[in-house]
Amino acid sequence: MSTPQVLDELLRQLSSRARQDADPDPGSGTGPDPQTLIDWLGRQLGAEIALVDRSGTVEVSTARFPADVVGGLQPVPARLADGQLAATASQTGPYHVRCEALGRRVPRPVLVVAGPRPLTREALALTSHVGALVEVVRRARRADDLALRHQRAAARLRLAILAALMTGEPTLARRMTAGAVPPLLDAGRLRVHLLRCPPSHRGRLIDAYEDESGYHGRGLMVRCPVYDDHLVCLLPPDDGAGQADDEAHRADDGLAASLRALVRDNPDYALGISASVPLPATAQAYDQARHALAVACHTPERVADYHGRPPLAGLLPRREALAWARALLGPIRAAPRLTLDITSLALHFPRSGVARLLDVSRNTVTAHLRRVQDALGLDLRDPRSRAELALALAISDLPPPEGNGVDERPPTPSLDALLSTEAAVTWARAFLQPLRSGADHAVHRTLRAWIEAGTDAQRTARHLGISRATVRAHLRTAEQLLQRTLLIPGPGTHDLVHAFRIADRAP
Repeated sequence: MSTPQVLDELLRQLSSRARQDADPDPGSGTGPDPQTLIDWLGRQLGAEIALVDRSGTVEVSTARFPADVVGGLQPVPARLADGQLAATASQTGPYHVRCEALGRRVPRPVLVVAGPRPLTREALALTSHVGALVEVVRRARRADDLALRHQRAAARLRLAILAALMTGEPTLARRMTAGAVPPLLDAGRLRVHLLRCPPSHRGRLIDAYEDESGYHGRGLMVRCPVYDDHLVCLLPPDDGAGQADDEAHRADDGLAASLRALVRDNPDYALGISASVPLPATAQAYDQARHALAVACHTPERVADYHGRPPLAGLLPRREALAWARALLGPIRAAPRLTLDITSLALHFPRSGVARLLDVSRNTVTAHLRRVQDALGLDLRDPRSRAELALALAISDLPPPEGNGVDERPPTPSLDALLSTEAAVTWARAFLQPLRSGADHAVHRTLRAWIEAGTDAQRTARHLGISRATVRAHLRTAEQLLQRTLLIPGPGTHDLVHAFRIADRAP
């Protein structure tokens, strides 16, 4: 076979291997590799081939490459790798050995050919061609590895930014970026777009919209560390032109419009969109997006914006509510910041999700929560205790009440006294009104039993004498009616607990 024919055969082999190993994952490590090339060259030359470094360590080789050949070559590989020589030919025992340095970057890899006879001119040319291809493939693979490491580092950074924002720390999020601040953190406000999609689609979507900085233009797309089918998208509202907020939302940023288009074109997708909030209120926006997503899943368009009522914490008399919250949270006021962060997040996510979000073990999360429970005298497995603690934390996060400069602290009221105010009663009646629309009130009864059973669907089913599937169906109906997420632990359940508590005591 002539040299052009041999090279054509080599190209066909490489093309065939590339098609067989085609993989959408850039880090999968498939495609043409040095081993494939060296094995092919060995078959063409009837020789044994190896790729070695400056110390003579074999990186890849044909199956029967004689190990003692490289040992007899020293210090030739080192001189070739350091750029002192380009190629050498020698004889070691029964083998005629040809060594050639590959590439220009020192230290260079060395291609060693050991055969029963010296190489012909055509064989030398083929060896040089294949050696050049080996070096190209090696450098391409190094570039792929670097790109993959960059992608993984960028993904970890985006998750860290999300975690910092979820705990109300935008300044900490800026410090994490080491000067490469994403435009989102300069926006002052954001919306959370929560996309539900098949788990395998998340990485593809993130890669498709990722820019060279590792961000997504003006926004951030993050794999939800808690729910495998959620993609969290943080986007600044496009209000730079002085538009009203609802007009700004209609003039969506490019990524926001793309997310809507994805939902329109993919029947398995759904999208919940929060209101515009300040950066420190990212956790609140996430909850809003989660409620909106619960609604979106039951609408033909599969897209829903959050149109919730004002939160209960902001409707209570400010001074009295703050006095109650301070009294409840007093035992953990001096707790470590990690304890407070874990406690806050545990009211929104399962414990395993909190562990993944903060990159700690589940045992660490459990230990911190146990200390909080013991200090406060609450059982955080009980939805009523969780709702009480969540309300206290929400009140303590509100701006302090306006005063006349005199530090007047009213007597600490009970929670029932706070929830007996006219504003609280009005809020609870409006919240529960959609549940009273059904003639048989079956959903309403199921929700009450579900709360009494500690949000355990199986216990609820036994108590009501219905199936667990029926309980979950009623919960899904309630999500649509209340526009709150209930099947996933979080603020939707807290609001339901408070609404029932207020309704039971209201005249």
